[in-house]
Amino acid sequence: TKHICSSTAVYGPGMGFLLWKYSHYFSFLMVKDRNIVVNCTLCGGSKSLSTSKTSNSNLMKHLQKQHASTKLVEKEPEGNVGDSSSVDTIPAKQRKLDFGQPAAQSITQPQLHRLIARYVVEDMKPISTVESHAFRQLISHIPVRGRAGKAPSRKTFSSFLDQEYANMESELKNTLDMVEYISTTADIWTVHNKSFLGVTAHWINAQNMKREKAALACRRFMGRHTYDSIASELDNINSSHGLSFKITSTVTDNGSNFVKAFKVYQPPPQSDDSEYEEDEVTFVSIGDVLQNGADDADDAISLPPHQRCASHTMNLISCTDVEKWLLSEAATKTIYRSATTKCAGLWNKASHSTVAAEIVEDIITKKLLVPCTTKWNSFYYALERISKIPLVELNTISSTLQLKCFNEREHQCIREYCAVMKPLTVALNILQGEDQCFYGTLLPTLESLMTKTLAIKNGLQILVGLPDAVVQAVKTRFAHVLGSEDALLAAVTLPKFKLRTSATNTTQHPGSSKEDEFFSFEENEDIYATAEGEVAEYLKSGATGLDSLNHFPMIKKLSLKLNATTPSSAPVERLFSLGNLILTPKRNKLSDHKFEKLLLLRYNCWFDGTKVE
Repeated sequence: TKHICSSTAVYGPGMGFLLWKYSHYFSFLMVKDRNIVVNCTLCGGSKSLSTSKTSNSNLMKHLQKQHASTKLVEKEPEGNVGDSSSVDTIPAKQRKLDFGQPAAQSITQPQLHRLIARYVVEDMKPISTVESHAFRQLISHIPVRGRAGKAPSRKTFSSFLDQEYANMESELKNTLDMVEYISTTADIWTVHNKSFLGVTAHWINAQNMKREKAALACRRFMGRHTYDSIASELDNINSSHGLSFKITSTVTDNGSNFVKAFKVYQPPPQSDDSEYEEDEVTFVSIGDVLQNGADDADDAISLPPHQRCASHTMNLISCTDVEKWLLSEAATKTIYRSATTKCAGLWNKASHSTVAAEIVEDIITKKLLVPCTTKWNSFYYALERISKIPLVELNTISSTLQLKCFNEREHQCIREYCAVMKPLTVALNILQGEDQCFYGTLLPTLESLMTKTLAIKNGLQILVGLPDAVVQAVKTRFAHVLGSEDALLAAVTLPKFKLRTSATNTTQHPGSSKEDEFFSFEENEDIYATAEGEVAEYLKSGATGLDSLNHFPMIKKLSLKLNATTPSSAPVERLFSLGNLILTPKRNKLSDHKFEKLLLLRYNCWFDGTKVE
C-alpha cells in the first residue's frame, strides 16, 4: 500500500495535503523527489517551505512557531478536492470496504432452510452436503435476522425435507381433487439391481388451458415384474391419490406384462338394461368365502383404459419392420449390410481410440456420432452424420484407419435410408414432447408422416420400396388410432388441427362455390346455443391457441377429457433420467423412501418458487 501511494503521488501534492484542514494557508508550488514545496500565504514574500507528501508535520510546526498569535480556522470540507487534470486523485491510504449488510436485507432461519433445500434438491446434491465444513462456513456468512446464518445438522435437515415432502403431497392431492380429467404414464426402471415403478400424472389446467404435470410415485418394486403385481401396485398408487375414477388413460410401453395387466384388470362394462330381475336369496358356504378371499381381492383391482406409447411403437417400426424389409429384399440386403458394417467399423474405431477420433476430426472438423443400442434415433443421427460426409473424405478416413472404403452405391444407400426415415424421426421427436403435445397431436402426425414418406419415393434409386414398407407398418401398428373416433375428436378439438382434420373445412374445396355457400353460417345466437351451432362457430374461428376454447364451453370440456393424455410415455422416462442422477453408485446407501422423496421434490419443482423477501 505504501508503495502504491508514493508512486501515484508524484504528479501532484497528494490527497494528504489537499485534505488537510489548514492547507488553505499554503499555496502549492511543485513536487521535489518525495517532498512537496509550498508557499505560506501568511508570511508573504517568496519564502518556500518543504514537507513530506504523506505528512504535514513540518507545515504544522511552521504555523505554531511563526504564526502563534494567529487564530487558525479550519477550512470547510469540499465534495471534490482539486482538479483531476492537475492533481492526484488517488488517496494516500486505501479505504476499507464495508461488507456489512443492512438488517433489512437479512432473512429468517426458515427461509435459509428452504434456500439450502432448493440447492440440495434442485442440484441433486447429497444430504450430507449440510455437514461439509466449507458449506457451513459459506452459510455462516449469510445474514440471518439477529445473528449469523447457521446450516442445519444432517438429521434436522432430513426431517425438514420429510416435512416439505408431506406438504407437497398434501398440496398435490388438493390440486388433483380440483381436476376433472387426468392421464398417467407408467413404467418400470431397473438400476443397481433394484427396480422402481414410476408414475406421472398429466392434465390441462381448465383456467389457462396449459399442460401441467406431476410425479405421483417412484416406488421400489419387489419381486418379478408380473402383470398381477404391476396391476396391484398401479391400483394402489391411483387410489392413494384419489384418482381411481378420474384417469382417462394410462400410457405405457408395449411390454407384454403391462399390456396383460390392463387387459385383465379392466372394469366390467356397465349394463344398459333398465329392467332388473327379482332378487333371489342365495345360500353360500362360509368355507367357500374364506377360500376365495384372495380371488375377491384380485377382483377389487381396477385399472383405467390403456394407451400404448406411440414413441415405442415408432421405434418398433424403425427397428423391426424396416429392418425386416431391408433384409428380406435380395437387392437391398447385401448393400445395406455392407454399408452398415463399414459404418460400425468407423464407430468402433472412433469411440475406442483417441488417435482415430483425432484423425476424423482433422479431416471433417467434426466428430462421428456413435449410436446407442436402446435409442433408434441415435442410429439415425449417426448414419445422417456419415451421409453428409463427401465420399472422398469418408474414404480418406477409412483408409487412414485401415478400414474398408465405401463405394458409391453404399454411400447412396445410406443417403436414401436417411431421406426416407427423416419424416419418421421428426414424428418421433414431436410425439416425445410434453408441454405442447396432446393426444390430439397423434392422428395428424401419423397422417403427415405417411404423406411425407410417400413423397420421397420418386427420388429413390436403391431403396425404392422402403417408403411403402414404412407406410404399411404405420397403418398396421397404428390401426387402432387411425380408426379411432376418440383420436379424431381429440385432434378436432385442438384448434391447431381443427381445419386439417374436420370434414366440414371448406378451405379444402376452393373450387366449389356452391359448397362454400352451403357452409356459410349466419351469426345467430339461437344456433350458437346448440351443440351444432357451437361446432360451426368453432370451425369458423381462426384462432389456433388452446385458450381460444374458453369461448366454446362444450368443445372445451371434450378437449380437456381427450387431450389430457400424452401420446407417449416419455415423461416417466424423464423421471427415471432424473433418478439416475440422484441414485448414483456413491449414494447406494440412500433408502428407497428417501430416494423417492428427493426425486419427486425435484421433478415437481417444489422448491423452485422459493423466494426471499
